[in-house]
Amino acid sequence: MTCTVGVTRKPWSLPFVAEAQEVASLRRVMRLHLGLWGLHGVIDDAQLCLSELVSNVIRHVGVGTPATLVVSISGTRLRVEVHDPDTRALPTLVDAETNSETGRGMALIDAITDRWGVQLQAEKKVTWCELATELPAADGHCGGLRVTRAEALLSVYGHERVLLPKPARSGALSVAVAEEAAIDMIADVLHWLRAHGCDADEALDRAQTHYEAEISEADGSEK
Repeated sequence: MTCTVGVTRKPWSLPFVAEAQEVASLRRVMRLHLGLWGLHGVIDDAQLCLSELVSNVIRHVGVGTPATLVVSISGTRLRVEVHDPDTRALPTLVDAETNSETGRGMALIDAITDRWGVQLQAEKKVTWCELATELPAADGHCGGLRVTRAEALLSVYGHERVLLPKPARSGALSVAVAEEAAIDMIADVLHWLRAHGCDADEALDRAQTHYEAEISEADGSEK
C-alpha cells in the first residue's frame, strides 16, 4: 500500500439518491476515504452507521429522496452526516427489546457511537453521529506518540533544505547516544507505517535496497 505523508482530513460530501442499491457504493466510498485518512480502526463502524442512516431515509422519508453524505473530523471524532429535505420525519430511539420495527437503526447507532443527533435547518434535516478515533489531535495520526513524532520527522524531509546542528562533542559516547536515538527514530517510523496500513517489512526491504544501491554507487565513484 502507498502511504502519504502529512494526511489532510478535509470534510467531503457526496450527493446520492436514497435507494437500497446505493448503500453498497456509499460504503465503498467511505472505506476508501477512511483508509486514505489512516482511520482503519473505525471503518466497519462508520460503514454500519452510514447504512443505518441511509436506510432511515429510505424507510421514513421515501425511496428516491435526494440526500447527501457528509464526512468530517469533529475534534478527534469521525463525524458522519446524512442530509435529507424532510424536516418532519425525525429519527426516534426505541428500546431494542420492544417489538417495534422502527427506531432499531438509531438504537444501533446509539450503541456504537459516542453521540448522535438531529439538526433541523430551513430546508433540510441533518442526522449525524460521531465515532471515537485514536487520533491524539484533529490533525494528528493514529498510533500514539511514536506516530506523531515520526510524522513531524517525515515532514522535515519534504523541505528542500534541512539544516542539521553540529554535534556538541565527538567521541564514542556521543556516537552511541546518537545510534540509540536513530534506532528509536526508526521504530517511530515503523509505527507510522503500521498506523497508515503500510507493510513495514516491505518498507524496510525497499529502504535496504536503496541504501545498498547508494553505497555501491558511492564506492564505485571513489575508485
